[in-house]
Amino acid sequence: MKLSHNPWPWAIVLTFVLFISGTVGLVVMACSQKVELVSPNYYEQELKFQGQLDRLNRTSRIAAPNVVNYDAAQRRLTITLPPEQARRAVRGRIQLYRPSESGLDRQLELRPDRSGLQAIDASALTPGLWKVRVSWTVDRQDFFVEQKLVLGPKPG
Repeated sequence: MKLSHNPWPWAIVLTFVLFISGTVGLVVMACSQKVELVSPNYYEQELKFQGQLDRLNRTSRIAAPNVVNYDAAQRRLTITLPPEQARRAVRGRIQLYRPSESGLDRQLELRPDRSGLQAIDASALTPGLWKVRVSWTVDRQDFFVEQKLVLGPKPG
């Protein structure tokens, strides 16, 4: 009489052995990785972040909701500061940040006129997503606004 050999019990055992050894290997690999959740200058970074939150809160109390406006027909950005600040000494900068291509980023000096307006020609900017970051200082108080803009293709 011939006995037939059934491979299923061995296949099930082998599957469990492979699964358990793979899990143990993954746990060992994960435990051997160096993970630091706190940077060496954590306190300094926290102070900078808190300063940024303070600037945003200060700006939200005084600034109009649309500090940055884009006119697609004229391809022009307009930065509008609150009128009470425009009459004072304002120092600041405008950053045109392109998240997808850092080589296109631009830094401009903030120079509003007496009414608080500054126009920027946007015709040379590449179509796509831009972040316009405006930071300024008035009477030793810092303010900050960031707004996303999507520029369409150039007409023509």
